[in-house]
Amino acid sequence: MPARKIRWGILGVAGIAVRRVIPAMRACQHCEIVAIASRNKAKAEEAAHSLGIPLAYGSYDELLADHEIEVVYNPLPTHLHVPWSIRSAEAGKHVLCEKPVGMNAAEARRLIEARDRTGVKIGEGFMVRTHPRWLRVQQMVRQGRLGELRAVFAWCGYFNRNPQDVRNILEYGGGALLDIGCYPVTLSRFIFGQEPLRVSALMDRDPEMRTDRLTSATLEFPSGQAVFTCSTQIGYNQRMIFLGTKGRIEIDRPINPITEEPSRIVIDDNPTDPTGGGITVEMIPTCNQFTIQGDLFSKAVREGGEVPVPLEDSLKNMAVIDAIFRSAESGHWEKP
Repeated sequence: MPARKIRWGILGVAGIAVRRVIPAMRACQHCEIVAIASRNKAKAEEAAHSLGIPLAYGSYDELLADHEIEVVYNPLPTHLHVPWSIRSAEAGKHVLCEKPVGMNAAEARRLIEARDRTGVKIGEGFMVRTHPRWLRVQQMVRQGRLGELRAVFAWCGYFNRNPQDVRNILEYGGGALLDIGCYPVTLSRFIFGQEPLRVSALMDRDPEMRTDRLTSATLEFPSGQAVFTCSTQIGYNQRMIFLGTKGRIEIDRPINPITEEPSRIVIDDNPTDPTGGGITVEMIPTCNQFTIQGDLFSKAVREGGEVPVPLEDSLKNMAVIDAIFRSAESGHWEKP
């Protein structure tokens, strides 16, 4: 007899939840979404109806009071990640919190304290970290396919100047670095398998909204460097390149791969051939990283294992992001 699925509730009707996460989790083997909440009951009911969710609540507290719900997914604006994740933990719920886990490292520490105090599981929703493509890249680097990894280059961005969008509201955690720059930070750490020793950054802020609209940073690792640029006011783009002593790997759409078709890993481990004769392409079978994330988190709850991205890792990631902000202000290298 198959094990009962882990029951999830969703806090809010954020776009990432309604358009990406919930539809993907409907295909999960180990979990089911049974409730969604919004401060506007009509919005909750509309989302529940369109997504096939049995229960709709008109407040977050109502959802947290539902004893049938075991795990809460928190996709609220960044400034509400830690407060509502703590309230969820205090209600006895395990929590998958959307990235970034908080506004800064100090908030991440508060969340770790709440997790340890309540005994629930809390993890950060960096879905890229469990995608088979990234696990394969990590494996190839560790096996020496590129020789010794020396440099990582990444760029990601989109254009959005809507002042009402939470991604453009400074007090809500808006801006390029927290919204999308957090991805090259976590992926660089993940693939290097190291923590940055120091960082240097440049940051351009929107004169009206005050959010960082263009941020570039250099991360110095013990064995190499990572350089990335992220922007909320640039043409849509996503790419990462990994350079080693014997070759390179390129990843297109590193954050949001197309889910309807296989994803690609481009490998050139014959760098002495300038014509590209050493290029090969590995295809990763079609999958949805949000489905994988939901199942792995649910299995951790059921089996008592570690969540995919634990808060200790989140704390290290936020410490790097904090240092990037400090460097942009000071004009100097800063240590995480």
